[in-house]
Amino acid sequence: MPAGQGEARVNDHGWDEEAARPYFFLSYAHTPKAGARGAGDPNHWVRQLYRDLCEAVLQLTTVPAGVQVGFMDESMHQGELWADRLSEELATCRVFVPLYSPRYFNSLPCGQEWHSFIQRPVYPANLDSERTSGIVPVLWAPMSRYKLPAVASELQFNHASFGPDYATEGLYALMKLSYFRSAYELAVHRLARRIVEVAEETVIPVGRRLDFNTQPSAFNVTAPTKQLRISVLAYHRGEVPPDRNPDYYGARRTDWHPYRPAASRPLAEHAVRLARQLGFQATVHEFDGEAEAIISGGDPVAPGLLLLDRWVLQDERWSELVRRFDRSDCSWVSVLEPWNLDDPDCVENHRELGELSDRVLRFTHRSVRPSFLGATGGPPGLGSLEEFDDALPRAAMKAKYAFEGRTRTEPEEPPPPRPNLRDAFRYGRGRDGPEPFAYDDDQPPRDLGERPDDGTPPGGGIT
Repeated sequence: MPAGQGEARVNDHGWDEEAARPYFFLSYAHTPKAGARGAGDPNHWVRQLYRDLCEAVLQLTTVPAGVQVGFMDESMHQGELWADRLSEELATCRVFVPLYSPRYFNSLPCGQEWHSFIQRPVYPANLDSERTSGIVPVLWAPMSRYKLPAVASELQFNHASFGPDYATEGLYALMKLSYFRSAYELAVHRLARRIVEVAEETVIPVGRRLDFNTQPSAFNVTAPTKQLRISVLAYHRGEVPPDRNPDYYGARRTDWHPYRPAASRPLAEHAVRLARQLGFQATVHEFDGEAEAIISGGDPVAPGLLLLDRWVLQDERWSELVRRFDRSDCSWVSVLEPWNLDDPDCVENHRELGELSDRVLRFTHRSVRPSFLGATGGPPGLGSLEEFDDALPRAAMKAKYAFEGRTRTEPEEPPPPRPNLRDAFRYGRGRDGPEPFAYDDDQPPRDLGERPDDGTPPGGGIT
């Protein structure tokens, strides 16, 4: 239906056709902080590049004041709102700008971003244009020693056009070292110009909002066992019952902050940082959105952790969901139950909610080894942030091992050995005669005291 006066036209994907679309989506791998206390923000330089690019693109275009020029994700790769925002930006941006680095091509979210963008068709803007891609890659670090995945190596892109120092050192070095200041300014100017050229010489229609968390990586480099899906089942602030302090909760379930003030961030963000130290690519989800896929009995997609707030078990809706999870034998999802003993509410209700947890998670608690129990004993309860930090690596690795056991493909039976005429004569077998010794056809007889070739000790491997 045509838009009336003063009405914006909205296309089938829900995007206002009158609105200016972001010129670029800056895709980069989040760098963890160095271990030293007081270490600075390692992603500071990426943010500075983003600001410089936005300013340069503004100078080269007619983008009006107040309109979003680009997009840079500054979250911790967690939560459904984060995934929805990424899906929105990837469906509407005009150019995709990946920052090449060794860490980038090992990042599952970066691979998902790339995959999501290339689902949109690309058309040359006019008959004379030869552009067939909306991707403008950036050398954040030199990549000559690394093999790029196919989607990156297939791009025809001349990095030398941004300056010789850029092609040799990468943009990060040009930013950090004052010696390269002029080279950095040249590279940013030419990069911004390339972004504008690609945006104006291609037509990339607005795409559908994809479910970001279910998208595969375009890089095909992250094995499922390197992923870790962290689910949270806790109240959000609007659900907190009258007898519970709401200060430990936020607008989303993933904002649960049980160890405040000892912890400086929500528990899910803290768990992501710990998981990254173990080499996992961790993502955060609300458990009620994950539960049915886990409980259904289908093939698991990755190992997982469930961060469970015992307080929600007082609600029959959640206790029944957790009870179904417990009965489904989802061994590839480990359960951690933070229980802050510095929280007066937890101290007062320790026994009651501990017993409730034991009833709801009857099978899970029965299978938990003592090393997973909290210091307070009884049902698993992690009474401090330190106990949580100690328990998470064990729980994550336990889930990883269970996932590997669940998804391991059994090797096929080896084919029967081909007839060997030389062995037949060696052991006295004729064409039709009986086998004189009870040995395998392809194994020569040996003295019983001889060590077998497979490395096991004499006596059938008993040590």
